[in-house]
Order: sequence, then C-alpha cells, then structure tokens
Amino acid sequence: MTALPAPPGNIEIEQSLHGALLMNNQALDHVCDFLEPRHFSEPLHAQIYDLAATLIRTGRVVTPISIKTYLPGHITVGGLTLAQYIARLATEATSVVNAADYGRGIHELAVRRALIAIGRDMIETAQNTPFDLPVAAQIEDAERKLYDVAERDRYGGGFGPFAEMAAAAIDRAAHAWQRDGTLSGLPTGLKDLDAQMGGLQASDLIIVAGRPGMGKTALATNIATNIASAGHLVGFFSLEMSAEQLATRIIAERTGISSSAIRRGAVSEAEFDRLQNAATRMQALPLHVDQTGGLNVAQLAARARRLKRRHGLDVLIVDYLQLMRGPDGKARDSRVQEVTGITMGLKALAKELNVPVIALSQLSRAVEAREDKRPQLSDLRESGSIEQDADVVLFVYREEYYLANREPSPGSEEHIRWQAELEAATGKAELIIGKQRHGPFGTVPVRFDARVTRFADLAEDRECRF
Repeated sequence: MTALPAPPGNIEIEQSLHGALLMNNQALDHVCDFLEPRHFSEPLHAQIYDLAATLIRTGRVVTPISIKTYLPGHITVGGLTLAQYIARLATEATSVVNAADYGRGIHELAVRRALIAIGRDMIETAQNTPFDLPVAAQIEDAERKLYDVAERDRYGGGFGPFAEMAAAAIDRAAHAWQRDGTLSGLPTGLKDLDAQMGGLQASDLIIVAGRPGMGKTALATNIATNIASAGHLVGFFSLEMSAEQLATRIIAERTGISSSAIRRGAVSEAEFDRLQNAATRMQALPLHVDQTGGLNVAQLAARARRLKRRHGLDVLIVDYLQLMRGPDGKARDSRVQEVTGITMGLKALAKELNVPVIALSQLSRAVEAREDKRPQLSDLRESGSIEQDADVVLFVYREEYYLANREPSPGSEEHIRWQAELEAATGKAELIIGKQRHGPFGTVPVRFDARVTRFADLAEDRECRF
C-alpha cells in the first residue's frame, strides 16, 4: 500500500507567531479568540503558546527571559536548550502586524489535519465494518465529527462597524415600506397576526405553546404551507408525527376534507379527485420534512445547515421542543438544564442561518388548575430558559375545547348558559402574544376549523385586542 503523505503543518509559521508574541504580548489579542494550543502541529509549540497565553492573561509580561522560569530545563531543540531556542525565536521575530495572518495559517492547517483524520477513520471503518454496525450509523458518526470540526474550529465574527448594522436596519425598513409599511418579515398567511408581529423576523426564535388539543401543530403546518405556497423554502422537523400523518393534515386543510375521512377512505369520487389534484399541486411546494424522532440540537443543526446549503432555507419549524435531546444527546440530571441547552442551541441556529426558527412547546398542567385557562409565560415547561431565549412566545388557546369537556346536566339553567357560551366560542381561537422582544403583547382572535385543522382570519372582526 502506498504510504500516505504526512499531515500538513508549517513549523516556520508557528515559530514566527511565537517570536511576535514574545516581542510584543499584544500579539495575543490578534489570535486568542480563535487559536488554541491544540491547533499547533508541534507539541512543544503548543506547550509554549499555552504557557505564554496563561501568563499574559494573568497580567504578567512574557519575554524570553521571564518565561524561562516556567520551562523545563532538560528539553533540547536542534542542539539548543529550550531557553536558547525561545531566545532565537524572539530575535528572528517579525512585526506583530502579521500575527493574525500567522494565526489563521496555523488554524487552517489544523482544520486540514482534522479533516484528514476524519477521512482516514472513515476509510478504516468502512473497510473493517463490524456486521452489527449499520451503514447509517457510520454516516451519522462521520457527519457528527465533521459538524464538531465545523463548530469547534470556526472563527470570525466579533465586533463589526455600526455603519454595517445601520445599513442592514435601513434595508429591513425599506422592505417593510415596499410592502406598504406592514411587514418586514415573512408573512404567516394570517393577516391579523402579521399586523402585530410584522411577519416572521429573520434570526428570531419563536415559541408556539399550548396545552394538548389546542392546535399547535395545526398552526405550524398552516404557517408552513402558507409560506411555502408563496415560494419560500420551509424546513419542518416533525419529531412527533410521521411525514405521512403531517401530509394528511396539510391536504385536509387545503381541500376542506376532514383528515379522519381521508384516513378512513370515507370520501366520494369527486372528493378523491380533489385530494389527488391537491396532492399533485403540493408536490411542487418547497416544503421539506424530516420525520426523525429524538434528534439532539447538534443533529438538527447539522441537517438544517445541509438543507440550506443544498436548497436554501427561509424558515425552520420544530415540532416539538420537549421531544428533543440536549446538545450532546446525553441525559442531564436536570431537565431544565437540558432544555436550556436546547433553546440556546435553537436561538444560536436562528442567528447563524439568519432565518426564523419556530419551535412548538408543551405547557405545564398548571393551566388546568385555574378558572381562566388562558396560558401565561409561567405555564411554559422549564419556562426559565424558554422564556429567556425566545424572541416571541405565542400561545394557542381555544375556549371551545374546554367548554366542550365540561357539559352540565341537560335541561338545567346552567346547561342553557353553557350552550350559549359554547355556540359563541365554536370555531374561534385566540393567538396570545405573551412575549415579543420588538413589538406589542396582546391577543389576536382567529377562526379555527377543527374538522380540517385550519386557522384563518376572522373576516368579520378585524379588530385585535391590544
């Protein structure tokens, strides 16, 4: 077998960086936010960098003389003692201005070495695969390692000039102005909700929360299909429902034929033709569904990045948050701690991909104990982290659901009042904005057709309560 070439490294660049650092400790400021000891190809250089950086951060001045105290005396380099070697690095130093370039060079070579190592591992694993190790597991492992390299060894960002930020703000305002001053983000298809939120804003984490039966998933699928129908690409992580169940819901909402009738096959020939026509039209929608259950934040983020890289991405939907696992997939002693990692990861992903991320969330049972069952921020499960990381918290509430489940004895006065209340609440729902970082709170009344799980504007009542 042909011997593989040695992993790439550049001793001269590493020496030049150390020389600059020893002559001017401010060189550390140019590289410390992305360069770590593990990025050096020469272990001795990694040790010197780690020592120098530690001393500088504690307020000490590092020179070839001062650093000698902390170095082992028995090491020799090319016939020189370690102290002599460091002195030579300093005498051959170039300008500190080049430190950032040296650091980037060292960093990029380290990433290349990491990629080569992953490639070699992939080859070895593929050639010597145990029979009980599925191919899918090998692919998942390779993707995880690549993701770790991409996340751990990413540099950039930091401070930027205010002029760029101001220009971005003006661009967003211009888009809103071109839309008659109504929307700066993606329209949800619910005009009353869009009027209060300005659409879905890029980089926002939007939590849609409610008790079971309120219609969280229905609202998410309605928004997803509305956005996709307008030509925007939607990524939908369905951690609870299968893709087939989700598709059935969407087709029911689009055709007006109940999903239960579709599942049972209780449709007429004309209705079946409608179903086929709707399904054909919807095949062209830019809606991508991932039905994998039990994903952790790292896996979800990697798949979202891949979707954006291959097809683009305008909005991401996760149904639902409590079915996810923490960043590393390991269980934590505290579920609150695990959810904190999940919400922080989703918010970071929204910023990184610059798209709105809608995450559905369950509410605690505390709602059921109150007379007024309209949800509050404190009802969010593990509410501290969810409330803190979310830019928008939107509650789904249907009075009809609760009234239907507490029917009084027929014939009584209470039953008559109950019938009147139920009739008034039938087909209506409330979208309660419990938090909005850059907008008002309040309640948006909407219509809800439970038969086909469809939310729509209240055409006869455009007034929202704010």
